[in-house]
Parts: sequence; structure tokens; C-alpha cells
Amino acid sequence: MTLLTDLTGAPPGMTGRTLLMRLSAIGAVLAGTAGTFAYAGGWLSPGTLTPARVIDRLEEVNGRHPGFRRNHAKGLCVEGRFAASGAGARLSKAGVFAGGRVTPVEGRVALAGGQPYAADAETTVRSLALRFRLPDGEEWRTGMNDIPVFPVRTPEAFTAQLLAARPDPATGKPDPQRLHAFFAAHPESAAAAALIKARRITAGFADSTYWSLNAFRFVAADGRATPVRFAYLPEGPAAPARGAQEAGPDKNVLFDDLVATLRREPLRWRLVLTLGRPGDPTDDATMPWPADRETVDAGTLTLTGAAPEAAGNCRDINFDPLVLPDGIAPSDDPLLSARSAAYSQSFTRRAGEAKSPSAVTVTPIHGAAL
Repeated sequence: MTLLTDLTGAPPGMTGRTLLMRLSAIGAVLAGTAGTFAYAGGWLSPGTLTPARVIDRLEEVNGRHPGFRRNHAKGLCVEGRFAASGAGARLSKAGVFAGGRVTPVEGRVALAGGQPYAADAETTVRSLALRFRLPDGEEWRTGMNDIPVFPVRTPEAFTAQLLAARPDPATGKPDPQRLHAFFAAHPESAAAAALIKARRITAGFADSTYWSLNAFRFVAADGRATPVRFAYLPEGPAAPARGAQEAGPDKNVLFDDLVATLRREPLRWRLVLTLGRPGDPTDDATMPWPADRETVDAGTLTLTGAAPEAAGNCRDINFDPLVLPDGIAPSDDPLLSARSAAYSQSFTRRAGEAKSPSAVTVTPIHGAAL
């Protein structure tokens, strides 16, 4: 049985309504994350795809929503702190990992897609973006998702999957033949999509695990570099998804549940660093590292507050994953520069646009001072 057969549950040549439904579900995974990565100069031939064209294409698919991010458009600001355990200090000289250090954090939870007023759905990819304010003006910005791997390996593959997952105007769903052709040409993406489809979907933002997707290089005080991937694991038990949500007036159920929980108690995640070994891929976000790799508990993220997006808060932060403190460096993953280029284009474009109110309107919650 081929990987493509395993992924779709049908032979590669199968056509018809059943195959369309199965491939449409996979296509939704690709389309939901398609805006996250894009071309950065030097990887694709000139004129093929640029950050501006990626944003244009997202606007074509989702419509223009001035003032909003072109992907992960629907979001809510969060705030809190990170308390380092000290265990990460042997891997990185970044001050955020120093034992006893407590660092203020501001961030954003969001849902993938370019529709800022779309109703929440449990299966939509969830994201957690954070900005750590370190001493001496340094920052560490991260953008993570609740999927364990990314669907494509290179900017070239990104271009191909963006076209393959584009909805057919007649059906509103991706064309099965285009998806078959894409997966046949990119077996690594077929394997990644299978892992994404098989992931455990929890009840909401509060009990989701968020992965870095890309690898980074952590640099210790003695200059030793270690390849690292990281994830935020919820301290509380993960609740199963409730299944198909009943139609109702609350289109922001996932965000409202998060806010209701924060009104009762802080939410905590452990920052777990996974250490790569020689031969582990650092340039391929579609491939998970072996499960037996050493892990380090670097500290605890605590979220204590939330507020709607507005001027001066997370709405106006570009969560560029290449904004890094001394002690954390990019890996050779080409998607890191590609993400940075796309985020910059989206940020620049929306910065000059009139802003509309967020769909997520809540009474702000502010945690205790550090």
C-alpha cells in the first residue's frame, strides 16, 4: 500500500464523491497553513512568487480584510510571564533561560485562515505567538502551531501546494486531481499531512500543545551549538474535542472558552526543548525527529490576561521568528527566512490600512504585575 493510499484511504486512481471529501479534508490542512510561509529572495526564480504575490493570492482566496493579518486573521491578545528553570542555560546563553529569571511575555492566540470573522471550528489549526522582553532591549519572538510538522519542506514546495490546495470556484474545494499530483510529486508532504491529520485535537487553546515546527541553533556561553526544536506542553490535562459543534449564536466559542478559563485561573505550559543529534534534519520541517531524543524542561509559561486586539497591543506586533536574542540562531531551514519575508509583507501592508474592530470582543483581563 502506498503512502498516498494510506493518507487518503483510497487507491490513487479512485475518483468520485468519497475521494473528493477525503482529499478536501487534506486540502483544508494545506490551505489553512498556506499563508504561513512564502518566498524570500534567492530560492525561486524571479517573477515566480514573491511575498507581495503571496499576500495578493491570499486576498484573492479570502477576500480583502483591511487591517488584519492575511493568515491567522482571527486572534486575541494574551499576556503573562515566563519563569526559567535554569536547565536551558547549559544550551543557550540567552538571558531568558537563566535560572530564576522571570521574563514578561505578550502574545496572541489565533486560528489559521484569512477570515477574521469566521466562526470558530475545532479542527482549524491553532497558533500561539509570543514576544519575550529580555534585558538590554533584546527580544525573542516565536510563532507556533498545534501541528507537529509543517506540510512542505521548501519554498518551491510551498508554491506547488498553494496551487494544489486552491479551491475550485465551482465546488469551493480543492481539485482532487491537483492534490493527487502534488502528493505524488512531494511524498514528504504526504507523510506530513498524514501526521497532521492524525494529531490529537483537544477542546481548545488552553490544552493544546504548540510546536516550533522549525529547528533553531541554541548557542551556549562556550560557543557550543545544539540543534533544538521546542514545544509548549500544557500543564493541565488535555480534554478531548467535543466533536461537531452545534450551530449557535457564539461564533467565538474557542476564544470565549479561553477567556472564561483565564478569569478563573492562570494557564500554564512547560517549554520543552528537544535536542537534535547528528543526522537529524534541521532543514526539513516536514520530518519529525525520533521520539527518543533528549528533552530539557526549560521553564514555565504562565498566561494571566487577555484583551481584544487594539492599537498598541499584539495587533501591532510582527511575530517574526527571526527576531532572536544572542544565544539563539536560525538553523539552515529555508522556511525560516521565507516566514520572515511573508510576515514582513503582511505587516507592512496592514500597517497602512484603516483598522476594523476584532471579531473577538471581551472585557480585558490583566494579570498580577511581575
